[in-house]
Amino acid sequence: MQEIKIPELAESITEGTIAEWLVKKGDKVEKGDPVVELETDKVNVEVNAEFSGVITEIISEEGDDVTVGDTIAKLDENGEAGSSSDESESTPKEVPKQEEKQEDKQKASETKTSKDADTTTDNNGEVIASPAARKRARELNIDLSSVQSRDPLGRVRTEDVEAQAQANKQSTEKKQAKKEAPKSEKTEFDKPVERVKMTRRRQTIAKNLVEVQHNTAMLTTFNEVDMTAVMELRKQRKDKFLDKNGVKLGFMSFFTKAVVGALKEFPLLNAEIQGNELVIKKFYDIGIAVSTDDGLVVPVVRDADRKDFAGIEQDIIDLGTKARDNKLALKDLQGGSFTITNGGTFGSMMSTPILNAPQVGILGMHNIVKRAMVMPDDSIEVRPMMYLALSYDHRIVDGKEAVQFLVRIKQMLEDPYDLLLEG
Repeated sequence: MQEIKIPELAESITEGTIAEWLVKKGDKVEKGDPVVELETDKVNVEVNAEFSGVITEIISEEGDDVTVGDTIAKLDENGEAGSSSDESESTPKEVPKQEEKQEDKQKASETKTSKDADTTTDNNGEVIASPAARKRARELNIDLSSVQSRDPLGRVRTEDVEAQAQANKQSTEKKQAKKEAPKSEKTEFDKPVERVKMTRRRQTIAKNLVEVQHNTAMLTTFNEVDMTAVMELRKQRKDKFLDKNGVKLGFMSFFTKAVVGALKEFPLLNAEIQGNELVIKKFYDIGIAVSTDDGLVVPVVRDADRKDFAGIEQDIIDLGTKARDNKLALKDLQGGSFTITNGGTFGSMMSTPILNAPQVGILGMHNIVKRAMVMPDDSIEVRPMMYLALSYDHRIVDGKEAVQFLVRIKQMLEDPYDLLLEG
């Protein structure tokens, strides 16, 4: 008998929650097969079987919290799928008919007519059941001793096994619904409320955000950018860009390129604090915040300075899809040097984004709104404008650098042709 344990996941992950069992008791698995999906504070990961065999026991249920090293199931290397203690597999096919005839004779002489008779066992304590019932019980992973027989003699038949399987299913669904259902209660003012347990990922997000507020000197500076040139350039190039690269030319590649350019001019925004030292990064791995049903995640576009617009757009599409499908790997989330978040997709006009520790800078994009703007010649024109927000750690980034960094991004976006030439 082998134990299935929670393996070492990553240096920063020591616990998780059972999200979904991919196998059930009695299933046969091969070494390397995924058996359970585990929700951690960062990503969902699959735990694979380290041995081949049959699942004989599931110890931790869905929703249970587990830590590295915990035994969550047991596996029999010598077992067979759906195996049980009975030996009726070798029974000839003709036996069921003979047994049914014998049962008919016994029924005729039996005066007992109860429809809910208890299950009958033989002298050895084994449940008396037809071979067909035993086979079906193995297929459904049903313990014959738990089956309620409707036969007057207490013998278990196939229909009894089916009925027990249905009852077990309903019981499991009821327990799961009860487990997941919000708890209704009332306040001291007799007002109704619901109490819902936070997911592990949401708990971690909450904890990290509070820690950032406590452990950094975070400030935010704002500016606005005229998106006319970017929008006109996209309009001119979008069809040719799509035909050539197979992806659409979006806003995010422009902003990513502008951020990389500004980081090269203001390297302290691409740094982090380690003890009493500054670690100034000479690479440009840009985190792109993605909203999912479980909360915000920040997958990373690697070496954004070396990618062209198409490469950045493709990476963003791929990472966003993986995030929404819960397919992100830990490596997709680690090692970012700066983050971009776009609240404009939800209609946000202005916000103060919170740092993604240990990074010291994050750029917030917002929605584009047409506004009347005074032009250099004092004329008034309607322009598509976006507010930008830069949150930064004032411990190592001074206000002057932060403001100049944001101004540089504004300048590159309002004259984006150089970005295209560079990218």
